[in-house]
Amino acid sequence: MTPHMPPAAPNMPRVGDKQDKAGDVQRMFADIAPRYDLLNRLLSLGVDKSWRRAAAAEALLLHPKRLLDVATGTGDFAIELKTRSPQTEVVASDFVPQMLEIGERKAAARHLDIRFEEGDALKLPYPDASFQSLTCAFGFRNFADYERGLSEFWRVLTPGGRLVILEFPPPAPGLLGSLFQFYFRQILPRIGALVSGNAGAYTYLPESVLAFPDPARLARLMHATGFQVRYRLLSFGIAAIHVGSKL
Repeated sequence: MTPHMPPAAPNMPRVGDKQDKAGDVQRMFADIAPRYDLLNRLLSLGVDKSWRRAAAAEALLLHPKRLLDVATGTGDFAIELKTRSPQTEVVASDFVPQMLEIGERKAAARHLDIRFEEGDALKLPYPDASFQSLTCAFGFRNFADYERGLSEFWRVLTPGGRLVILEFPPPAPGLLGSLFQFYFRQILPRIGALVSGNAGAYTYLPESVLAFPDPARLARLMHATGFQVRYRLLSFGIAAIHVGSKL
């Protein structure tokens, strides 16, 4: 355990990379699935929709025929992608069936043809070079092994394909970062516990942000996998978009 990773609280998965947490994360998200969309609004202070629009523009820039949204959760990003590009075949993958069920209902209500499929991001059930674009919005930090996840992304992308990761980086040093750390650690868990009754989940999610690699380190991990990488910060660094090209 690194100095940046506190011991797991009761009912809280471990945070950070190279952690044996997949089963705990799966159970946690199954438990909070009905409140997951509200959680995203709380984590993002309500501006996550604009971040998804920016990330979707990157993912669709090359007009992919097939796109895979990994760790889709309740499908918000997959819905954004399909709405913006109806001609693109969008496959939405997650390993939590309860989340996928909510996503399917949301897509059906909007009359959007999105394939929701159960799958493990560290062992994707797709052949090599299956997709021209791959996205992962607010789910990558929950992976048990970042390098393995990136290797799977590389494997299923076609040559010339594009990877887009939208995530919460850890708050940068300074007053604003200190304010976000206070919000994440002191306010959000209390609100989440009141809303959902699952204090462990709403403690894990902020801690997973604080334990996540900073944008430059994530870019290096992507580059080590083989991607040509660029990234940009959104909303004063609350979120970040990383774009990787498979050359």
